[in-house]
Amino acid sequence: MLDVIVLGGGALGLLSAHMLALRGKQVLLLDRQGVGRESSWAGGGIVSPLYPWRYSAAVTALAHWSQDFYPGFGRRLLDETGIDPEVHVTGLYWLDLDDEAEALAWAEREGRPLFSVDVAEAYQRVPVLGDGFARAIHMPGVANVRNPRLVKALRAALAAMPNVELREHCPVTGFIQEDGQICGVTTAEGEVRAERVVLAAGAWSGELLGTLGLELPVEPVKGQMILYKCAEDFLPSMVLAKGRYAIPRRDGHILIGSTLEYAGFDKTPTDNALDSLKASAEELLPALKDAEVVGHWAGLRPGSPEGIPFIGELPAHPGLWLNCGHFRNGLVLAPASCQLLADLMLGREPIIDPAPYAPAGRLAQ
Repeated sequence: MLDVIVLGGGALGLLSAHMLALRGKQVLLLDRQGVGRESSWAGGGIVSPLYPWRYSAAVTALAHWSQDFYPGFGRRLLDETGIDPEVHVTGLYWLDLDDEAEALAWAEREGRPLFSVDVAEAYQRVPVLGDGFARAIHMPGVANVRNPRLVKALRAALAAMPNVELREHCPVTGFIQEDGQICGVTTAEGEVRAERVVLAAGAWSGELLGTLGLELPVEPVKGQMILYKCAEDFLPSMVLAKGRYAIPRRDGHILIGSTLEYAGFDKTPTDNALDSLKASAEELLPALKDAEVVGHWAGLRPGSPEGIPFIGELPAHPGLWLNCGHFRNGLVLAPASCQLLADLMLGREPIIDPAPYAPAGRLAQ
C-alpha cells in the first residue's frame, strides 16, 4: 500500500512529495492536467511577500525560513537535475510607500535588512526608473526564482526517484472513507489507496473538500501578468510602486504584475488588464514603451483569509492532510510549508509552531 497520495502538482504538491520521498515514503502524486501548469507557473516568483510588513506573524515565519532555504535548494536542484531554477538575488526597491514607517519598524522588530535610502541612490542603481518618485526603501537580499523552471526541476527530481510515481491528467473526483478514516481517492481511472492523502490542489482545493461536506475558505483569485524581453542588464533590481512590480530574469525578460480579480475559475486574459499593466510598466520603466510584450497570461491564486495557509491533518477526517491556501505567496512559502507538513506527518520536531496553520476550527461543516 502507498504511504502518501499527494493531490496537486504545483510547487506545494511537488515539494511536499519531494520532502516526503526523501524520508523514504512511497508517494503517488496526482494532477488533473500536466504538473506545474497553474498558479505555480503563472506567478512572478518573488521570494518575499510583496509587502511583508502587512502580513501576520504566521506568514512571516514561513517566509523567513523559506528565504534562507532557497539559494542552497536552487543549487541542489541544478546539481541533481541539470535544470537551473535561477534563484536570482537582485534586491527590491519599494517606491513612495504610504506605510514606509510601518515597514521600517517591522524590519527593525524582525531583524530583517530593509533600509530607507535616498531616492537618488535608487535612480543611480536603477537608471531606467521613471521620473517623479520621491522616496525609496530597499531590501538588498531579496531573490526571485524562475518559477516555470522551478516546477520543471522539481518534476525531474521526482521522476528520478524510485519511490515516487507521477500520474498526470488524472482528475480526482472524491475521497475514500472507511471507519471514519480517509484511506484514498477516487479518480477517473479508478480507486487509489494510501495511508494518508495530502490535499495541495491550490485554488481547486475547496472544490475537492466540498465532496466531504466541508467548506474550505479558499477561492480562486485571478492574476494577470505581462512579459517583456530586454537586454540582460536592463533592470538590475526588482522595483515595486503603486501595487505593481517589475521582476528581471537573468536573460533580460521583465515580468510586470499583477492584477487581483475575483472572477471565479475564469483564466481568460483581458484587454483591460493588458492596457493597465502596460501603463504601470511604462510609468515604472518608461523605456518599456518601445519594448515588445512577448507574453500575457492569467493564473488563479488560492485566496485565503489573511493569506494564512492550511497545513496539517483534519481532525474530523484522520488521514487527510492539507497544504493549501497560500494566496499570493505560494512560491515564497512553499519550502517552509512543505517542511512543516513533512515534520508533522513524520512525527518530527516542527521547524516552527504549527498552531496558526492547523485546519482545526478554521473550516465550516
